[in-house]
Amino acid sequence: MRVSSYTDLILAKLFRIKEMENKQGKTIVSEGIDANYTDIVNYALFGLIKLHFGEE
Repeated sequence: MRVSSYTDLILAKLFRIKEMENKQGKTIVSEGIDANYTDIVNYALFGLIKLHFGEE
């Protein structure tokens, strides 16, 4: 996966968090805001690993 793809995933998660906060956390189906922040950290780490080791 390209680093720009991780960026897209992070931005999508941030948009989702913004939407949940606008609705005061009320959603029909959701993992919750905390899970989305965890996903963002994971995607960022994957991107850093990809940048450090490159294509191997």
